[in-house]
Amino acid sequence: MSVDRVHAALPDPPLQSEEENREEEKAFGNAFAELESVELPLGTTLRSIYDDQPNAHKRFMEKLDARIRNHDREIEKMCNFHHQGFVDAITELLKVRADAEKLMGQVTDTNRRLQEAGREVTAQTEEVIRCRIQQRNMATTVEKLQLCIPVLEMYSKLKEQLESKRYYAALKTMEQLEKVYIPRVSHYRFCQIMAENLPRLREEIKEISMSDLKDFLESIRKHSDKVGETAMRQAQQHRTFNSAVAKQASTGHYTKPMYSLNGRTHTHNGLMIEDDSGEEEEADEEVLTAQDLVDFSPVYRCLHIYTVLGDRETFENYYRKQRKKQARLVLQPQANMHETVEGYRRYFNQIVGFFVVEDHILHATQGLVTRAFTDELWNMALSKIIAVLRTHSSYCEDPDLVLELKNLIVIFADTLQGYGFPVNRLFDLLFEVRDQYNETLLKKWALVFREIFELDNYSPIPVETEEEYKHVVSRFPFHDTEIEKQQDFPKKLPMSQSVPQIYTQVKEFIYASLKFSESLHRSSTEIDDMLRKSTNLLLTRTLSSCLQNLIKKPHIGLTELVQIIINTTHLEQACRYLEEFITNITNVSPETVHTTRLYGLSTFKDARHAAEGEIYTKLNQKIDEFIQLADYEWGMAESDGRASGYLMDLINFLRSTFQVFTHLPNNNNDHASMSGKVAQTACMSACKHLSTSLMQMLLDTELKQISMGAIQQFNLDVIQCELFASSEPVPGFQGDTLQLAFIDLRQLLDLFMVWDWSTYLADYGQPTSKYLRVNPATALALLEKMKDTSKKNNIFSQFRKNDRDKQKLIETVVKQLRSLVNGMSS
Repeated sequence: MSVDRVHAALPDPPLQSEEENREEEKAFGNAFAELESVELPLGTTLRSIYDDQPNAHKRFMEKLDARIRNHDREIEKMCNFHHQGFVDAITELLKVRADAEKLMGQVTDTNRRLQEAGREVTAQTEEVIRCRIQQRNMATTVEKLQLCIPVLEMYSKLKEQLESKRYYAALKTMEQLEKVYIPRVSHYRFCQIMAENLPRLREEIKEISMSDLKDFLESIRKHSDKVGETAMRQAQQHRTFNSAVAKQASTGHYTKPMYSLNGRTHTHNGLMIEDDSGEEEEADEEVLTAQDLVDFSPVYRCLHIYTVLGDRETFENYYRKQRKKQARLVLQPQANMHETVEGYRRYFNQIVGFFVVEDHILHATQGLVTRAFTDELWNMALSKIIAVLRTHSSYCEDPDLVLELKNLIVIFADTLQGYGFPVNRLFDLLFEVRDQYNETLLKKWALVFREIFELDNYSPIPVETEEEYKHVVSRFPFHDTEIEKQQDFPKKLPMSQSVPQIYTQVKEFIYASLKFSESLHRSSTEIDDMLRKSTNLLLTRTLSSCLQNLIKKPHIGLTELVQIIINTTHLEQACRYLEEFITNITNVSPETVHTTRLYGLSTFKDARHAAEGEIYTKLNQKIDEFIQLADYEWGMAESDGRASGYLMDLINFLRSTFQVFTHLPNNNNDHASMSGKVAQTACMSACKHLSTSLMQMLLDTELKQISMGAIQQFNLDVIQCELFASSEPVPGFQGDTLQLAFIDLRQLLDLFMVWDWSTYLADYGQPTSKYLRVNPATALALLEKMKDTSKKNNIFSQFRKNDRDKQKLIETVVKQLRSLVNGMSS
């Protein structure tokens, strides 16, 4: 459909004002401008035209037709204006074509002839160019080779150094390659390969050096024992020659260290002998150093390598970590170390060797280990050592082994002190070991004392000749004026064989205890105090316990107990000689302030008291045995007229027993007073126990009936007891003191024998009563036993007036006694 037809089909637009026409013209102008621009989309522009006003599309089409006609006119004008010029240009081109073809032929011919003429020149020129290029390449190659040859030479040198294990030099060569040579030719591939290989070679060197270090650590762990053994042996030699050192120092001679396992001088090591010419000879043939026993080169080499590689801290940390692990292994003792001295020696050798090596590393390297690190290791080791020794020493039962251990600890402490390690705690530990040593000594001497007591015959020592007497006196400080005045032999010394043996063994104990105090760097006063304290323990604990056990043994009789009392008296008197003995050893006056005294006096006094008590106990036990043999016929009508057999045997036993006390030496006032006191006490105790036992026999609850005949028989036995008491079986009693032991029995029997109840009841409670010692309850109990007997044995007593009166009297007395007993209980 043509534009005209579109216009005809559209309705006529309404008339518009002039202003609206201008705005419409302006809007259509903008729309045409947008439509003529190929860059913008047309849909938006057309939509704006059709959507603005009603019938706008019709007006737009009209405006569009008008604009197209205008453009057609302008095109036509332009074509008419340039048509003649175009025709002229075509005419000129047709004329030039013929001349151009002619010129082309001439140029082609000229070029052919020129090419033929320059072909040889071109060939020669190319040859010259090729030669020039080769010459330039050769010069460049020579120049580059001159730069590469040093690199290759250095790399070859590096390979040789690696093959010969000169790793430190190899690292220096690598450093030169990286910083000097390779940068000059870094663009070549072989240099890049070299540069890539250098880090790998460094790692290989690190691994190899670390492997060497591990081998060194393993080797040093095995050689620590030898290093420590050498150091401790040299320390022991120093102690052996210490007196010579002191002598030379007093004369102004020069002393030089005798040992130095790390090549350093220690202030307390050495012995030099200087002759008259002033020349010096070293006392030891060879001074061993740590380098003589251990090759430290792997440590130095590895340290230098890691330092060059800038990884020194890693190496230091690894070395310290591994040495800490080795320290823990070294400090771990064997389970059976306490069984032999060699076990302790190996333990100490390993520890000394470890710290000697660390001390050498400390002073031979710069910072690989520090003083703080070694101090930390030592403190850790010291705590472990003390714990180990404290535990294992407690297992030691042999005092000789404990003494050897003490000597090893002293040498161990002296050795490490020479290398600057603090060892005060070790010397403090020795006080604990000393206590353990004393405990083992006490156990050993306890066995010695027991054996002495078991082999003793507990009889005075017979002396046949003057030599025997002097031999005994040389072993024990015995002094007795009366015995010494006796010119004739044989003689008898009051103590038994165990006394000089015990005294000698106490002195041996003091010597053994003194051995531990040697080399402890303690003053004489401290040593004296230690000796006295250990001797006190021996006397107050060990010897006292042995004496107490001896006294309690069943086979020890009264004779042995008496001899034990005599023995302890002599041992007590000898204590002052033991104090003098200790004073002579330590040269410390007993008057010195804080000097410990020996407590032997109390030990032997306690033993005597125990022996005396055991005498009384055994006597009473023997009396009980005789009492158990009593066989009274409690219902007998009349007595036999003589004392019982068991009682006569008992009295004979008591007489023979108290005769033992008369054998005690009377030429010594102490012995006389002691024997008299013991005999009197024993005799009084025996009589009291016999009286009590007889009274208990009468009042036994199982005994229901007693006849008057039995009372008469019992009275005969009591009379024999009174006769024994009045016969003065032991001298020293005043008047009838001993007879008073039977006074309760005597008054009770008299009351029943005389049947004097009226007097008893009338005088009861009066201090002057004839039957003051008769208790109403006792009398009542015995009277009731007689009342029951009277009832049973006199069936027809009620038909006899006398018997009835007696029975009534008994019942009356029983009632009155019961009232007295009730009055006492209320």
